[in-house]
Amino acid sequence: MDISSSERVFKRIKNEKIVATVVIDDLKVVMPLAETLYEAGIVCIELTLRTDCALQAIQQIADKLPHVLVGAGTVLTPSQLIAVQDAGGNFAVSPGIDPLVLEKALAIKLPFSPGVMTPSDIQLALNYNYKNLKFFPAEPSGGITYLKAMAAPYKHTGIGFVPLGGLNEGNFLDYLNEDLVVAVGGSWLAPRAKIAARDWSGISSCARHCRSLIDALAGSVSSRKKADKDIISTNNNIQSENL
Repeated sequence: MDISSSERVFKRIKNEKIVATVVIDDLKVVMPLAETLYEAGIVCIELTLRTDCALQAIQQIADKLPHVLVGAGTVLTPSQLIAVQDAGGNFAVSPGIDPLVLEKALAIKLPFSPGVMTPSDIQLALNYNYKNLKFFPAEPSGGITYLKAMAAPYKHTGIGFVPLGGLNEGNFLDYLNEDLVVAVGGSWLAPRAKIAARDWSGISSCARHCRSLIDALAGSVSSRKKADKDIISTNNNIQSENL
């Protein structure tokens, strides 16, 4: 694995502590949505590959908003990893764990986070030296109590988790209070219905509130200008290393 690229990406995600997870059905909403999230303080966005226009949406954000860290979710096959990289995606995430996908991400040096739900999943990820893992589905699996018990035998390895599934504005801080959790996946920030309705004010209000809660948890308000500089540097380094 290209450790330097992955470390930069996951360090950025860890610093921000939240990734907006969204589904795009219409390319016309991509830039208004991304700009709304960014202005509200959400600079990491994961677009799920559940619609035909998802890769084009990733490319739009990558081309027009270099200060946003944009990646792909619901990655199921090795070929999708290549497509994400070609679209300018900075990272990829899968709902489960598949050795073929793990190997391809290593081969093309794309920062990747596999989905895990069992100790065996964690052990498989560690066999390939993946330590930034998606915990999915978080709440249906048993939530933070289950995560702590499942991960306990592996905590000394330096693993970290991004839970997704069942998290919301009322419980996401419970996860961020745990050392094992480096960030959370925020699918509630911009629900599919609100995106379709172009409810940018509603999305902005929710995102700003969550950003303020995270900053309060950290004890300080993060600098958006510094975040911009770090993300642009991360994006440029990833692109140059993949040439």
